[in-house]
Amino acid sequence: MTQIPFDPTNWELQKQIVSSLTQNPKTLRARVVSGSIVLLSGSGLATAVNMAYNVAVARFLGPTGFGHATVVYTLLTLISAVTLSFQIISAKVVAQQDSPEGKAAVYRGFHKSSWACGIVVALTLLLFQRAIADYLNLPSPVLVAILAIGAAFYVPLGSRRGYIQGSYGFRGLAVNLVLEGMVRLGGSLLLVFLGFGVNGVIAANAAAVAVAYLALAPRLAGRIPNPLWTSYAIRETSQALIFFAGQVLINNCDIVLVKHFFPSKMAGVYAAVAMVGRVIYSFSSAVVNSMFPLVAGGREEERKDLTVIATSLTLVLGVGSVLAFGLRIAPAAVWTTFFGSGFELAGKYSLPYLLAMYAITTVIYSLSVVIITYEMSYKIANTSWVQLAFSGVLIAGICAFHSTLQQVILVQLVLMIVLFVLVAFPFLVNSLTDPKDLLRAGSWRPLRVIRPVSEDEVIAEFLKSDFHYPAFRQYQDSLRNLVARPNIEDAAENAKRRALLFIRHLSLWKEIPVGTEWYEVEVNSASLGGIRVFPRAQWRKIAGGHFSIDAILEGMRKRQNAIDATFLSKINSIRDHFFDEETGRGAVILIGLNEREPLTVLDGNHRLVAAMLESPNRVDKLRFLCGLSPQMTECCWYNTNLTTLFHYGRNVLTHSVRNPEAELARLLQSTS
Repeated sequence: MTQIPFDPTNWELQKQIVSSLTQNPKTLRARVVSGSIVLLSGSGLATAVNMAYNVAVARFLGPTGFGHATVVYTLLTLISAVTLSFQIISAKVVAQQDSPEGKAAVYRGFHKSSWACGIVVALTLLLFQRAIADYLNLPSPVLVAILAIGAAFYVPLGSRRGYIQGSYGFRGLAVNLVLEGMVRLGGSLLLVFLGFGVNGVIAANAAAVAVAYLALAPRLAGRIPNPLWTSYAIRETSQALIFFAGQVLINNCDIVLVKHFFPSKMAGVYAAVAMVGRVIYSFSSAVVNSMFPLVAGGREEERKDLTVIATSLTLVLGVGSVLAFGLRIAPAAVWTTFFGSGFELAGKYSLPYLLAMYAITTVIYSLSVVIITYEMSYKIANTSWVQLAFSGVLIAGICAFHSTLQQVILVQLVLMIVLFVLVAFPFLVNSLTDPKDLLRAGSWRPLRVIRPVSEDEVIAEFLKSDFHYPAFRQYQDSLRNLVARPNIEDAAENAKRRALLFIRHLSLWKEIPVGTEWYEVEVNSASLGGIRVFPRAQWRKIAGGHFSIDAILEGMRKRQNAIDATFLSKINSIRDHFFDEETGRGAVILIGLNEREPLTVLDGNHRLVAAMLESPNRVDKLRFLCGLSPQMTECCWYNTNLTTLFHYGRNVLTHSVRNPEAELARLLQSTS
């Protein structure tokens, strides 16, 4: 975009700013929330359609026929271990390509391989159709043969959806999910009315997959050599297969085993209960499907911001909890009205009880999936093996304890709680550090307060040091004077700077406790022992788990070879150029409980470390502003733990409807 010098009477500038609001680069957290909303909307509609499908099939076929149809469809879901492997890896590698040609090249490679796998899966089903039918007590092996046709299309459908997902085409992906559900519902009703019964339902399911595949043909750029190398593709595909093998077994083995161990009618009732799990899991998948490619294609510093995963976990927990509560309070008559009287269960463990219990189990498992896929988005995650091992434990548990449907669900609930603990605990240990461990033991001199300052002055200083980021690119020429030479006494200027800062840091700033008092403070070498850098993984690696400035400096000097090259280059660049151009740099901003307690650097970590590496006396050349509040332990930037991260995730959702770009445009127009 051509930059126009700022003029409050320049209407062309105002139009330019307003028209480009939708094109502004968003933070990774904002894109995760935005993509999740799109996919949640699509998944909500698709889930409603699938719910209607299940209700219709249950009413027309009864518990026995519904059990047959569900377990055969579950075989297709088990095959999704291969389908989803192609989808998630396609999404990841497509998102990591910089050009349309590169995205198209990696997709073509995965698409060809997916068709080969799809054909192998279909032939395997045809070969073992009678053995499968006998184990599942199906009336005819023809049902498995019909399913094989859909399976041939189902695997390559994953590669096509992965391409759309990796290109951030969340709207198209959502539409495709709805289309598949509509064809499944309409085809099943039509074929049941024509007298084809269970065979017709399975045929409609196969047709739905084929139609979804054909409708999602992407427009690809020109051909170039595939940029992937073989070893990378093998490792990524192997990781995905391990993950999805465990996932589909955990989500579906119970239906298969109940169909084998229980009478057909009870298996049909359980299939209706398990349907609720599919609904909840589809909602959590919407969050995962938006988070995964965005994190995979995001910058390293964005991935290290744990508030991204906190937001995703909050979304999954919030949606799942609401659904579980609704299922528990809904009267049993609702379900017999929908499914028919054959699905009624008498006694303590009625249908609402089993539905709510199954829903809670699925929510807990979904939280584990968010953590696993978050790690998978940027590295080879060992937690996939943990999940696969638990799928085997789950199968063994159900085989050992299946006297009632309630017992089958209880086995799953207990094991999913254990799985979540085993997955979450190492992640939290590696990602979070308790405040008491952030500083090494020792003494330091308390800060000396120079003078009180206003929040507007702090925002002006924050913006000075941050204005070079791409999020502000369209404003860097027109609003340069507003940032470089702030007039703190001008209320209109302050409002514009606040809106400008909030374009990139709305969520960060809103975590600062209300009523925080700001001061300019004096920091020297004697008080540095009480200051810690922002508690994130890149700093932990340098200082072996510590975050004090002293420990960071020691680690920088002793562990040069172990430090990320990009990070080291940034520090060296600041050391080389920063102190020759001091006039354009903002103050280092600290936060804490009071001037005697440990303080955390909110903004200016790299500048402070670069100054100390250059010379301990350089710290005297920096300006420091400090925000103090007794409630600072509730702020995740000062005290990072699971509670404060969930609090942050909730606030992100609260502020997601706010549009700082539009606010800034209105403020600029009001001065014209």
